Amino acid sequence: MKRQSKKNKAIELMKKLDIYKPYIDGFKEEDKVCFFEMFGGYWVYQEPEIEKKMKQIECEYNCVVYAITHEFTEFGELYDFLIVTDYPEEHDTLLYDQGNRNYIAFAYVWNKDDEDCSELGSIGIKSFGGGIRRVA
Repeated sequence: MKRQSKKNKAIELMKKLDIYKPYIDGFKEEDKVCFFEMFGGYWVYQEPEIEKKMKQIECEYNCVVYAITHEFTEFGELYDFLIVTDYPEEHDTLLYDQGNRNYIAFAYVWNKDDEDCSELGSIGIKSFGGGIRRVA
């Protein structure tokens, strides 16, 4: 599947999440990805280590990362890379609306403190004020 098709799907998902329009435009026009901490957004290029990991994930899984969340948990520092996979048949399952601005999103979760605990899977996220945050 071509990158542009995955990018178009990513833009659709970002709009569904009601992400701040300038972040969507930055992604659409310049391939800039935003990462979020407690709903606040920052450009990933400001964090070279995270940007490098994002590019590695995109290359390894032939996917497109469209947003990243960051949090500290009892089991490590996590970066959740929300992705559009290379398989169109999966695209309707990448983001489920759970109501009340809660969603289940498909992501690659990078446990920075314990690489062996990094994996693909579904996470719970909340959308608020143009940003997102992992909640489950």
